[in-house]
Amino acid sequence: MTENKERLLEHNLILKERKEISLTGVTDVDSFDESSIVAYTNYGELTISGNNLHISALDTEKGELSVDGEISSLCYLDNRPKSEGFFRKVFR
Repeated sequence: MTENKERLLEHNLILKERKEISLTGVTDVDSFDESSIVAYTNYGELTISGNNLHISALDTEKGELSVDGEISSLCYLDNRPKSEGFFRKVFR
């Protein structure tokens, strides 16, 4: 059931003045410290980098994560399932 639930979560990101970030569609947090947070989303692994980062809220059941601090970068490692290409659909 959790796999189906994860597929249904929307992934949104709101960055406020590079000091606060709110995410939805978060399935887990792998690691965190004051300079980086690694979270798993429906759209791949997301690394948030910066200074004085703090997780202010985390609810993996709802898929929500809030972080505050000085945010300097966001980086996705894309591990989404690839959709079928045009030619593969045509030549089935």
